[in-house]
Amino acid sequence: MTDFRDKPTSIRRGEELDLAKLEPFLRMHFPGEAENFSVSQFPSGHSNLTYAVQLGNRQLVLRRPPFGSKVKSAHDMGREFHVLSKLHDAYSPAPRVLLYCDDASVLGAPFYLMEPISGIILRRDPPSGLMLTPETAHKLCESFIGSLAQLHGIDFAAVGLADLGKPQGYLERQVRGWIERYQGSKTHALPEVDQISSWMEANLPASSYATLIHNDYKFDNVILDPNDLTRIIGVLDWEMCTLGDPLSDLGGALAYWVEADDSEDLQKLRGGPTNYPGSMTRNELVKRYAQASGRDVSNMVFYVVFARFKVAVIVQQIYYRYHVGLTRDARFAAMPEVVRTLLRHSLQSAQSGKI
Repeated sequence: MTDFRDKPTSIRRGEELDLAKLEPFLRMHFPGEAENFSVSQFPSGHSNLTYAVQLGNRQLVLRRPPFGSKVKSAHDMGREFHVLSKLHDAYSPAPRVLLYCDDASVLGAPFYLMEPISGIILRRDPPSGLMLTPETAHKLCESFIGSLAQLHGIDFAAVGLADLGKPQGYLERQVRGWIERYQGSKTHALPEVDQISSWMEANLPASSYATLIHNDYKFDNVILDPNDLTRIIGVLDWEMCTLGDPLSDLGGALAYWVEADDSEDLQKLRGGPTNYPGSMTRNELVKRYAQASGRDVSNMVFYVVFARFKVAVIVQQIYYRYHVGLTRDARFAAMPEVVRTLLRHSLQSAQSGKI
């Protein structure tokens, strides 16, 4: 039987870890694991870096910030560790964390270790040989939205995360902050930025409630059961988790959701099998979320406009590191066109009133 589970590969050039310092650190904290020390890297992801560590018979996953990052607040390992240490018992797809290290003398930056979650991650297309039937695709969409609604229903105070953020004025701060982040990483003159910024400021909805939000919920951050593709067993990348408007989380998921009928430029950005037969449309996902959560979703156009703009800024920030020579990852060279596409469709949603 073919094994479709996500696997690490060789470490990318420029992202090597100091193994001579890491090994004694790990052996000190995980005694009794003799011999067998190796490190490989999970190949996907453009932000925080994720490595697979084999220490004796123990398998670990190590997370650290990207090399040369300009935006330190976006890569707070201590905060991410704190979130996961409180969340796992209430939300089982969140990884179980084991150890946090803020001693920069080990790897040059803070990092943490967690237990691996062995499963399948669906990216642009399923692995060759893995069949995604229309029925499976539809049930997976239901699970995808159901898991997000479950997260939003958690009593964050009861799990010890009431101090995670400041929900009052969340949306206003987010809109202002992401506009400023774009300006801080600007490399090209893009007129859509000012148009979208003005529209968001003029159409900011009132938000009267807050929940835990993941802030980067999408298919390639979800791990599926190898024996049942409709069952979510892991949710990854909690670096931006906070307390805020849950509809901004849903909007973020929709920003990545490319339908079969979407234009060619959006199809190029598809990061998951969201256009496969049986998959829900964005409008169907919104309806399903409303049913699962009981929340008013009448302002979803704003959240999609903002989410596409936000993703464009995230991509721009990543490209900025490449543009100024802080990383040599060749994947980043084509990112300006990705930014333009996201901004174009953000503005189109604002002008058409459609998600």
